[in-house]
Amino acid sequence: MPQVPAMQAVVEILKSEGVDTAFGCPGAAILPLYKALEVVGGIEHLIVRHEEGATHMADGWARTNGKVGVAIGTSGPAGTNMITGLYTALADSIPIICVTGQAVSSKLHQEAFQAVDIVEIAKPVTKWAVQVKEAAQAPWIFREAFRVAQSGRPGPVLIDLPLDVQKQRIEWDSGIDAPLPINPVVPHPPRVERALDMLLAAEKPLLLAGGGVILGEAHEELRELAEYLQIPVQATLMGKGALDEDHPLYAGMTGIQTSQRYGNASFLESDLVLAVGARFGDRHTGDLETYRGARQFIHVDIEPTQIGKVFAPDLGIVSDARQFLRAILDLAKARGAGRPAGAWVARTQQLKATLTRREDFDTVPVKAPRVFKEINEFYGPDTYFVTAIGLYQIWSGQHQLAHKPRHYQVCGQAGPLGWEIPAAIGVKKALKHTDPDAEVVGIVGDYSFQFLVEELAVAAQYDVPFVLIMLNNEYLGLIRMAEDHGGYEMNYEVDIHYDTVGTDNIKIMEAYGCSGRRVTQPGEISDALAWARKQAEATSRPVLVEIMIEREANTANGVSIANVREYEPLP
Repeated sequence: MPQVPAMQAVVEILKSEGVDTAFGCPGAAILPLYKALEVVGGIEHLIVRHEEGATHMADGWARTNGKVGVAIGTSGPAGTNMITGLYTALADSIPIICVTGQAVSSKLHQEAFQAVDIVEIAKPVTKWAVQVKEAAQAPWIFREAFRVAQSGRPGPVLIDLPLDVQKQRIEWDSGIDAPLPINPVVPHPPRVERALDMLLAAEKPLLLAGGGVILGEAHEELRELAEYLQIPVQATLMGKGALDEDHPLYAGMTGIQTSQRYGNASFLESDLVLAVGARFGDRHTGDLETYRGARQFIHVDIEPTQIGKVFAPDLGIVSDARQFLRAILDLAKARGAGRPAGAWVARTQQLKATLTRREDFDTVPVKAPRVFKEINEFYGPDTYFVTAIGLYQIWSGQHQLAHKPRHYQVCGQAGPLGWEIPAAIGVKKALKHTDPDAEVVGIVGDYSFQFLVEELAVAAQYDVPFVLIMLNNEYLGLIRMAEDHGGYEMNYEVDIHYDTVGTDNIKIMEAYGCSGRRVTQPGEISDALAWARKQAEATSRPVLVEIMIEREANTANGVSIANVREYEPLP
């Protein structure tokens, strides 16, 4: 068997696992891997300006194409800078691999320069964190890392590479190598039978699509089952896009923040919920007593320990989302259980048509719902969106429409500020072969924008065009709302206004070689979006549309899905 540098074998494995882009920052302790990237070729590398940015780029890349994203850093602070990204990927079940360099093995106990036990630091926020002790293990550990990241509930892996291990040669023949098999998790047939019995016996059932439906590529099976049995479908925030929101069976989103009025109403009238790939997050359920009510729950999840974690369902099923939905659909067809739309479907459609929120505001300063009205009207169903955390994300969840899976990306559980810019870069790079002209749009707040703003330099350097739409209230808006309406009765240390508009975000864009335009009137939004589209195409760089919105506006919210407070006048 031929002898090759250990890192050459690693790069060949990355390529065979579908990695054509990596995001990273070279340093002395990871240079053998970078040498292999140069020699082997075939993997585009983007130099990030901060290692957290690399993890979010890999995250956005993986969310978009369903493969395993890769972020690379050197030793010490490079790894610690990756922890937020690893946590984000773990929380949202996103398969990424972070590769870190490390001091030489013989110096790890001597407090060598930038030597830190990154494996122990990373363990709580990864599926697997491992240091390669022997060079001969390197290719096998990387193969296992890809298997772990993708099997069961997907998630992140960290691999730590001591410098001396990287430099060694090993026996390896990539010509006889292949990815490790990933076995699907299939449902137990008697539980599928019981689930169908319960669905057919219910008078007002709902299908609840969580992020697992999208990650498991189960959206077609979801639609087929809903249409065959004529059961309305809701989505969690992570499941947004699992069913086209214009579909007649789409019944909205339930929650105490990112929700629709008709979604909460439909849920409260339901008598059975079949939840697939959902984790019953607290911003979805709100008060559990109200959420559970007298209705029955069937919980399907690929991860056994998720079932019963928040509350005990009436029926739990361990299965891959697609495998389960296909199994129950086939069973329903074998029974001839298909049926026309009935009174329950008509009722959810009535609620959808009447329990809406107003968006047609013409006032100045701009009201946020008007922004999303313009977004929905301007962009088509093939547009890819990313958004992170804050009032703007809640408004997005309440008002923005999603039509296709993997086209609405949100860091739902961890909510790291600054996620949007690097995630947008990852999304755009993931489409370079399949849909290079696709529009990518980031919905950002003025505060989140500045957390990883330096990654604009990456997009500018590598010609990665996308549009950023900023809702700027010059506030930590979500925290101001929590202070004001969460029982604290204060407005303390959340106002970031100074001078005329605070930080001049247009000049920030220009400093990075990008473009921007500020909007103060609602009638200007559509023209600004059209300008941004043309400017992004012309420059192949990010473009900002900064919309100055009402400073102290609030989103609809509450502690119970039966008692969500509305702050804006209703239709």
